[in-house]
Amino acid sequence: MGKSQAHFTRLAGQSLAVVLLIGLAACGGPPKWVDKGSGAFNDKDSKAFYGIGSVIGVRNEPLAWDTAENRARAEIAKTFETYTGYLMRDYAASTTAGDFTKNTEEQNVERAIKTVTTATLSGVRPIDRYKDSKTNTYYVLAKLNLEEMKNNLEQAKELNKEVRDFVRKNADRLFDRLEKEEDKRATK
Repeated sequence: MGKSQAHFTRLAGQSLAVVLLIGLAACGGPPKWVDKGSGAFNDKDSKAFYGIGSVIGVRNEPLAWDTAENRARAEIAKTFETYTGYLMRDYAASTTAGDFTKNTEEQNVERAIKTVTTATLSGVRPIDRYKDSKTNTYYVLAKLNLEEMKNNLEQAKELNKEVRDFVRKNADRLFDRLEKEEDKRATK
């Protein structure tokens, strides 16, 4: 191999290494869903609700993942029902006593916000996780597929109907048994 060919091969190898390093650096960083946030989105073939949960500063890794997952589920639940209570108190006073050239001003402003979400959701599953090693932040992406949710609701309705029918049937039978027992006592 000639000197110029060896030089070219070495230069090509170094260039390839630089290109690969730049490519790897570009691929790094958080997945797109971390920046996109929670909400309802259209997938390629279906509609779904997504929740992103995160936690920072927890050293116990299994606890951090569980916390991020629970927060992702809560983000989805907030999509369905959230109660927000808001209270603001504003107090202002100006006091003058005797000499009207001197007075005292005071004010106090307070604000309280309370947000509560309660929902039972079946079918919410974590589908991706990401750990930002620089900030020690754990992220979990959870998904609730709209079609699966509809199917679960239908099954729950059917189950409720079956439970209702079972209770009615057995309630009548138990009521008849109770009447017989009362009749026995009345004849004694």
